[in-house]
Amino acid sequence: MKKIEAIIKPYKLDEVKEALLEVGIGGMTIVEVKGYGRQKGHTEIYRGAEYVVDFIPKVKIEVVVKDDQLDLVIEKIIEHAKTGKIGDGKIFIYNVDKAIRIRTLDINEEAI
Repeated sequence: MKKIEAIIKPYKLDEVKEALLEVGIGGMTIVEVKGYGRQKGHTEIYRGAEYVVDFIPKVKIEVVVKDDQLDLVIEKIIEHAKTGKIGDGKIFIYNVDKAIRIRTLDINEEAI
């Protein structure tokens, strides 16, 4: 099993979620995050004062998939999150040693 963490632009979340539902991914965790990278920050004016916004709002999607679903899920995330502009985000892949569904005590693939 693999855990996929994808950090994407917030307005792309619904599109990515729908694409993952279409390929059978029925559960995911969403976290609102802030960060910066190559996109850097930008300046804004609030009540006449200029200030720098260093951290850009993003959304982190976390989903655990079977090994044979990994490439398809990554492909769907890229297809639906990509704008071609700086700040589209990143995808990280981790190994998952064990998963347990608390309610039923299902283990590993049955738990996801």
